[in-house]
Amino acid sequence: MFPPDVPASDPAGVPADARILDVREPDEWEAGHIEGALHIPLADLPGRLDELPDAEPVYVICRVGGRSARAVAWLSHHGYEAVNVDGGMGAWVAAGRPMVSETGETPAVL
Repeated sequence: MFPPDVPASDPAGVPADARILDVREPDEWEAGHIEGALHIPLADLPGRLDELPDAEPVYVICRVGGRSARAVAWLSHHGYEAVNVDGGMGAWVAAGRPMVSETGETPAVL
């Protein structure tokens, strides 16, 4: 269940120059991610806040939206302006938004 009252945007509404935080696990990231996104797995987020971009808002994404919604709720509670990307990477791809992989293979959502 997603936390209530989490700010959200569909993938088509994410600006091209948005700061994006990907909270998926390393294997998911390696298979396919948004170019220029910052990768911090959800469990590591509390210890890596100093890596978040200064510009706000930060758009947070995961595979389907659950982890990113939790991250947005947590970040919002700690004073950050954060927005959940509804539907996660699956919706990102379905909206025709680009992604890259670390493997040299065709990017995929795991």
